[in-house]
Amino acid sequence: QVQLVESGGELVQAGDSLRLSCAASGLTFSYFAMGWFRQAPGKEREFVAAISRDGGSTLYTDSVKGRFTISRDNAKNTVYLQMNNLKPEDTAVYYCGARLWTVVTAGNDIHYWGKGTLVTVSS
Repeated sequence: QVQLVESGGELVQAGDSLRLSCAASGLTFSYFAMGWFRQAPGKEREFVAAISRDGGSTLYTDSVKGRFTISRDNAKNTVYLQMNNLKPEDTAVYYCGARLWTVVTAGNDIHYWGKGTLVTVSS
């Protein structure tokens, strides 16, 4: 059974940093491209960042470029999202997603989802 478990979300102040983690089990992690998505209150889920199977390629939505960094450790079956200079508009539930083989930015193309971790950024 595939499981993706996110952690690291919490209440922080604007300008602070957080690192989210997503631990995967029940799959061959290195076969999967990984992504982070987020859903703010009253809004649809949106793409944040993605990373290829070997970590050699990354994609970011424009609003987080230069502030967020996605990375992965295939030996630990874990993907990370380092978030710096957080802003109130980054407040959302952050979800980890896995897609076999290819990097995607559309949520409908994700094969497996975690349950999310809440990030709240106060001003």
